[in-house]
Amino acid sequence: MTSTRSLVRRAALGVTAVTATLVLAACGNGDASSDNGSGTKTSAPASAEESTGAHNDQDVDFAQGMIPHHQQAVQMAQMAQSRASSAEVKDLASRIKKAQAPEIETMSGWLKAWGEDVPSSMPGMDHGGHGDDGSSDMPGMMGTEDMDQLMEASGHDFDTMFLTMMIEHHEGAVDMAATEKDKGRHGPAKTLADDIITAQTVEIEEMNELLDKS
Repeated sequence: MTSTRSLVRRAALGVTAVTATLVLAACGNGDASSDNGSGTKTSAPASAEESTGAHNDQDVDFAQGMIPHHQQAVQMAQMAQSRASSAEVKDLASRIKKAQAPEIETMSGWLKAWGEDVPSSMPGMDHGGHGDDGSSDMPGMMGTEDMDQLMEASGHDFDTMFLTMMIEHHEGAVDMAATEKDKGRHGPAKTLADDIITAQTVEIEEMNELLDKS
């Protein structure tokens, strides 16, 4: 009889232990799910901001200013293909066009997504924001007279004029990009601004070297 009762107690204790283990395991899984849930909630705001393209007025100003700025650089680069005498100047112009044309498309895409106007007129010709003498209020932009003179030049004269103008043009772009890095909010725009500063600073040094050679 004693032996039977002992077996019953042991069996009961075994069931209790198993039940407790299952309860603890269930609680543990619940905690893990809760942790994962809270982790997801923590990262949600950043993901939402990224997907909606959070931006501010500076980002809009940067894109709307840099698009015509790039358009003018591309226009100048296209002139170099037929008017420059230096193979180095032609190569530089080709690289400028190859780099900046896709950036125009990228910035245009941002403005469309934000419901903002995309600049369309060719700078240096009839672009809005020019003064009476054709000058622009954007740093480094050439006025209508400057562009006309460049278009009429050829050979060595074109090379010198192109390099001198493009150095000033690049310096203006670097200033605009620095403002975006400092005051912008849109991550991709700030990254592009950093890329512009890096690439165009190197090209400024290259152009100064080419001017020294000539």
